[in-house]
Amino acid sequence: MSDSYKILVVDDEPDIRQLLKIVLEKDGYAVIEAENGEQAVELVRSDSELSLIIMDIMMPVLNGVNAAKEIREISSLPILFLTAKSADSDKVLAFGSGGDDYIVKPFYATDLKLRVSALLRRWDMFRNLHDKTAEPESIGKALEINTEEKAVYRHGERIALTEKEYELLHLMTSERGRTFSPVELYETIWQETYLPSSSNTVLVHIANLRKKLGEDQSIIRTVWGKGYVID
Repeated sequence: MSDSYKILVVDDEPDIRQLLKIVLEKDGYAVIEAENGEQAVELVRSDSELSLIIMDIMMPVLNGVNAAKEIREISSLPILFLTAKSADSDKVLAFGSGGDDYIVKPFYATDLKLRVSALLRRWDMFRNLHDKTAEPESIGKALEINTEEKAVYRHGERIALTEKEYELLHLMTSERGRTFSPVELYETIWQETYLPSSSNTVLVHIANLRKKLGEDQSIIRTVWGKGYVID
């Protein structure tokens, strides 16, 4: 990771902001700061270069949970909550507001760095998937993916795919030959933290997608124990 990533640190405690700034800048990240949720929302609105938000929950003016809800109305930026609140109910509330990950204070710098790196990789995949525009691409026997329309055609007729089904197909065709694990697929497409039950969500969507692809369903190959690939 490098300074091409700009991270917003949101905490009402100056010492915490300074500590995070030191840890993150040591790894080459650019860091900007906010001291409450209201400032965070405004910075998300005004700064298109942001890649990640690290945010406390308990803050004056606008707390982290409510700030995350407002941010989710305007942005898909990953949000990592860094907070002293450790109850399961707090985590449920945080994830329900749009958070992507959760670390309890006090924290280890190594743990923080690993979480940040993972969220940024996921963000890159999601952003690249939605930013790609290209000429319609033919796959399989009779399929064509039109990224401008976000649509898939068979013999010139549009296939009725859901948004998630289209994004799964688009992601796997964008990197042919690469095996995507259920974790990668779920966290990239759904932009949520993978849970044990999430594998069933991916499985069901892949099964429905294959059924709709008809004669071309075999292009999505299962690599047992690893995931799915389109060659």
